[in-house]
Amino acid sequence: MTDPRLTAITRRIVERSADTRAQYLARMEAQQAQGPLRGGLSCSNLAHGFAACSADDKQSLTLMEAANIGIVNAYNDMLSAHQPLEKYPALIKEAAHAMGCTAQVAGGVPAMCDGVTQGTPGMELSLFSRDVIAGATAIALSHNMFDGVLCLGVCDKIVPGLLIGALSFGHLPVIFAPAGPMSSGLPNKEKAAVRQQFAEGKVGREKLLEAESAAYHGEGTCTFYGTANSNQMLMEVMGIHIPGAAFEPPGTELRDELTRGAAERLCRITALGNNYTPLASIIDEKCLVNAIVALLATGGSTNHSIHWIAIARAAGVIINWQDFSDLSAITPLVARVYPNGSADVNHFHAAGGSAYVIRTLLDNGLLHEDVKTNWGEGLRHYTKEPRLEARALTHVEGITESADIEVLRPADNPFDAEGGLRLLTGNLGRSVIKVSAVALEHQVVQAPARVFEDQLQMQQAFENGELERDVIVVVRFQGPAANGMPELHKLTPYLGILQDRGHKVALITDGRMSGASGKVPAAIHLTPEALADGPIGKICDGDILRLDATTGELSFLVPDEEWAQRDQAKRLSREAEYGTGRELFGQMRKSVSDAESGATVFSNT
Repeated sequence: MTDPRLTAITRRIVERSADTRAQYLARMEAQQAQGPLRGGLSCSNLAHGFAACSADDKQSLTLMEAANIGIVNAYNDMLSAHQPLEKYPALIKEAAHAMGCTAQVAGGVPAMCDGVTQGTPGMELSLFSRDVIAGATAIALSHNMFDGVLCLGVCDKIVPGLLIGALSFGHLPVIFAPAGPMSSGLPNKEKAAVRQQFAEGKVGREKLLEAESAAYHGEGTCTFYGTANSNQMLMEVMGIHIPGAAFEPPGTELRDELTRGAAERLCRITALGNNYTPLASIIDEKCLVNAIVALLATGGSTNHSIHWIAIARAAGVIINWQDFSDLSAITPLVARVYPNGSADVNHFHAAGGSAYVIRTLLDNGLLHEDVKTNWGEGLRHYTKEPRLEARALTHVEGITESADIEVLRPADNPFDAEGGLRLLTGNLGRSVIKVSAVALEHQVVQAPARVFEDQLQMQQAFENGELERDVIVVVRFQGPAANGMPELHKLTPYLGILQDRGHKVALITDGRMSGASGKVPAAIHLTPEALADGPIGKICDGDILRLDATTGELSFLVPDEEWAQRDQAKRLSREAEYGTGRELFGQMRKSVSDAESGATVFSNT
């Protein structure tokens, strides 16, 4: 039986979204009513569309009786997680041909690595890359040659971008095929320790690079539970993968068969057959609530408090941070994966992984079971695990008990009674905080402010010994309109050092911290941002601020009269407007919505 609190939150979202959801579905129905659009192309159009195909494929594409799969690929060989995607199109085409269908690479989309761009100007393009990917996905599919879509992507902005783009073609069935995590290297806790030692000057750059290279050492997704791996968990619980696709490592026979299986399944669920399953029928209010619950239950990335709002709006559904916070309050934390524990995603997978998480949440009424998925009606399909039998893909019942209760626990005996993502409100605005890795004694901080405009300023202040005290670090002009809302990971080691030295420490920012948000309390995504005249723009050094994650309070403790007389701070640096391609994104900075509206340039609602 579904938890009545889950039902009530979902009903609230349904009611709020009634008009926009109906408008979206009407648009998708209108597109579907036109039939397979390939059949309406002129001879010249169609000739261009299959000019490079084999004679057999041209025959199939001409007859319109078999599905043609459009592959949208985020491959590049600079991202370890995306390098394996190079060979996927060949596997997909082979599988499609075996089904009597065809497949074409419809287009490629950009895929940048936040790990490479952290702390550099390139990070200021990261969030906007999501909407660029969404637009590129729509361009790839605009040729009207396809009956279904196979999206190949894994990492931070790539999966949300592909999904937003695919939702504009929601009358088509869509399946995602990931690459899986790299093998375990240097444990994340040891890597973090070396980073902190480097920040304190105790080890040099050679030792730091050695540790980083031992942690990030091969093909596949980074093994901590950040945005990329959160993406894969959410794709499973939303029913957009085939079951068990998320965390099988690259380069195995099972991984190849999962990719072939995705193509085979897609061939079976197009409008040309009897199991038509368009994406628009899968991504609805219940599906989106399931995604948020799974995110919270596993301690996933705070980035998704932005991305899944944008995804929902692309499907005509309106969700907000209050929904996240209310769902967090009823969702138990069932996983401890770094940065919320010492295990990596390979340990998580071995302990039971996504199938176990979905099973225990379903068994405790914390997911909607009555949803449509790419594998059929009902979410129970995703409690099964893939196996090879005589080298053929099959699915068996997943485990019913965790193989390691230090990594995965049942929902009725969790690590914590709540998911750990909370909404903070007060006279400073609205923000979110991830507390699943923050010790209880660090969740309330009242201290003087120290204000910065970028990470480098804060680093210099730390190195000068200016922060050896209780302090709330404020980093402003980091919102989507100011500079594209980069992640501020360079702050993490320094804040951690101050906390370890016994100081009361917190961070308040209109920027992001992402899936690596850790042990220091951080009020992030603060809205309105400084550039939009948010109160963060009036904070001065020495102001007493209060962050209370237990009550959800984020406030300045400055007399009203004094506050009213202050001018809004003006951004001192205009560097974010040029260099490293940033000048090309000026229009996006001007038109982007606030963080709680998805930080998107699209106006879907």
